[in-house]
Amino acid sequence: IIANQSKSPFTLAGAYLAVIERLERVSYDTLFATPARLFIAVTFFLSGRTKVEGLLTLKPSTYYLFQYEYRIPVIPPDIAAHMAAFNETLFPVLLVLGLASRLSAFVLLGMTTVIEVFVYPGAWETHLGWATALAFIVFRGPGALSLDHLIRRKFART
Repeated sequence: IIANQSKSPFTLAGAYLAVIERLERVSYDTLFATPARLFIAVTFFLSGRTKVEGLLTLKPSTYYLFQYEYRIPVIPPDIAAHMAAFNETLFPVLLVLGLASRLSAFVLLGMTTVIEVFVYPGAWETHLGWATALAFIVFRGPGALSLDHLIRRKFART
């Protein structure tokens, strides 16, 4: 019945199918790529800023957190603190620019996994949101409003 009515916008099924068709025309680039990059970049960058004073100096509280609260196995706390601050500073900036976006998203997805498994396993709802945005970027790319897109277009022509 729906197949017969799908051409007519004057039926409920026809109206529904017309709306679905219009929604499916919205591109990933237009609606998801840039907001996903900005959302996750801001999330991690702000977290990174809480770990440092100025540009390069880790706060004493950062060492304390990695020593006594976060307790990431295998990696010594002082190295983990530096790695986290570095990752949370560099990769969000690259995501905003849309440069090395898939790599940046992949690194932050790894951090999200470590945070979920070893640091705050009870915050899976938050981490699932982060992982979803990061996975979109890893698998679908940064979108048209990115340096990666411009670079890819340039190399595609040559």
